[in-house]
Amino acid sequence: MKTKFINGVSSSPSMSLGLLVTDNALEVQADAEPECKDLHRSDEPDQPTKHKAFLWCREFLHGAWKTVTEDDFQINVIRGGLSNMLFLCALPENYPAVGDEPRNVLLRLYGTLTSTGAEAMVLESVMFAILAERELGPKLYGIFPQGRLEEFVPSRKLDLEELQIPGISAEIAEKMAIFHGMRMPFNKEPKWLFGTMEKYMNQVLRITFLRESLISKFTRLLSYNLPQEMERLKNLLASTCSPVVFCHNDCQEGNILLLSGSETTEKQRLMLIDFEYSSYNYRGFDIGNHFCEWMYDYNCDKPPFFKVNPKNYPTKAQQLHFYEHYLSEYNKGFENLSKEDQTKLKEAMIKEVNRFALASHFFWGLWAIVQARISTINFGYMEYAVARFEAYYELKTKLGV
Repeated sequence: MKTKFINGVSSSPSMSLGLLVTDNALEVQADAEPECKDLHRSDEPDQPTKHKAFLWCREFLHGAWKTVTEDDFQINVIRGGLSNMLFLCALPENYPAVGDEPRNVLLRLYGTLTSTGAEAMVLESVMFAILAERELGPKLYGIFPQGRLEEFVPSRKLDLEELQIPGISAEIAEKMAIFHGMRMPFNKEPKWLFGTMEKYMNQVLRITFLRESLISKFTRLLSYNLPQEMERLKNLLASTCSPVVFCHNDCQEGNILLLSGSETTEKQRLMLIDFEYSSYNYRGFDIGNHFCEWMYDYNCDKPPFFKVNPKNYPTKAQQLHFYEHYLSEYNKGFENLSKEDQTKLKEAMIKEVNRFALASHFFWGLWAIVQARISTINFGYMEYAVARFEAYYELKTKLGV
């Protein structure tokens, strides 16, 4: 699921790689309550968790970790979520390093997984390991059935406004191009986008709500005849040329880290994280989805816990700036082309990306309807669904399609 809807605290999906909740969940659960569940735990984990964490660190890490006692072992809760728990494990200061062992590591513990969710988690772990080896993500120090040990990266997530900074936008484009150029051991057919949307649609058509505030908004959304509209979108994108590449599929500010100490460098140092939705997909979706995220601010502490500003969608000049840096990284011969040929490639991407931005609005709109039915997170999912479908039709009108 989206990783940004706990009011500034990330949460991982109930099933990774775009897989869905079980069908039964829609049938047996009442409407999501407006109150948020207790997602934030105390800073100290319970004793059984601390003991297991201690053993994992001793078994998978080297150097001073082999000699630290359980009493001296340091662990704090970073995040409590519905699926994953994150902990910061650290060596105390009085344990000097023996070699190049990390002094801090991130412990990620998975929640309860269905068989389908467990299969998806295996794929996500394989992906994480490959990206770590290629230095495109945090290092992987250990993996076990209950979770994994990752590199703790001193950093902060980008703020929404920073996406518009030319230098940051350029590096995001370059990072995305590198991501798109990878060869990964996953299904190369671009089934993810509409395969997932069709599953969401099937769930949406079976949903019923009990609260009047949700019923009225849901009825409005159903009046759009979403299944028929999705077929129109599918036909439009079938006639739109877009390469199939390995995509992040959720490149928004909350999934982009600015590494500590890099703020004053001439070139920002960014790292993409959270690969739950990564798959082979159309390039236009990945970039178009990123552009759509310029419009949505999730750092809000009042209902519906997001703000939308359509004027923030990248201008043509901002898009061309992004494409310039993307193509320079993705196509090493791009800079040797004539200015005329470079312009043609960038102009073609404008059509490609903005059409696939429609799919981003539709995808997350359907997703949000499902979340409004099942999620216990304190977020205005139905309002978000309305906002995404309104943006879909506004962009569709603007594009004249």
